[in-house]
Amino acid sequence: MAFHEIRFPTNIAFGATGGPERRTEIVTLGSGAEERNSPWAHSRRRYNAGLGLRSLDDVHELIGFFEARHGRLYGFRWKDRADCKSCAPGAVASATDQMIGTGDGATRTFQLAKTYTSGGIVYERPIIKPVAGSVSVAVDGTAMAGAAFSVDTTTGVVSFTVAPAFGAVVTAGFEFDVPVRFDTDFLEINLAAFEAGSIANVPVVELRL
Repeated sequence: MAFHEIRFPTNIAFGATGGPERRTEIVTLGSGAEERNSPWAHSRRRYNAGLGLRSLDDVHELIGFFEARHGRLYGFRWKDRADCKSCAPGAVASATDQMIGTGDGATRTFQLAKTYTSGGIVYERPIIKPVAGSVSVAVDGTAMAGAAFSVDTTTGVVSFTVAPAFGAVVTAGFEFDVPVRFDTDFLEINLAAFEAGSIANVPVVELRL
């Protein structure tokens, strides 16, 4: 899939709106009871970047980014400030934030993931676009030196030089981006207000890679 490893301008994304979307199919029975099902294992995030535009310079920057991505053709990274770390947004990521696997003495690769828990219900989200230089890893609570592992920032896969021992708990801390693309091939620009550009709708949607 065509993807550019570049982040959408954070100064524009800061004012954007959006969040996770789920797809739920609901069938209402003759009795009035419902049957509910979801065909999606994972949520899909949507954003509107238009609300982040505050000046003509912002518009110019957006146009350049849009043209370089060829509209909907190429994906890119998006920083969701409400959910961009292995911990809460205001905290500092640490190597013990998220469990990403258990050692078996042979497996050397582990996929980064973030777990969401509420009321005893757990959802695990794969993280495939970690931020370079932000990933720290621990085995059984002991932080690993940089030479002991490597991270593919294009897939979120952590590779150990030596496989963690059987039963060892592997954890990680990190910052991450959301892989997205524009959900339009047309930017409708209005230059009417305060000598600034206003783009009412710049839809961005998460990619399944």
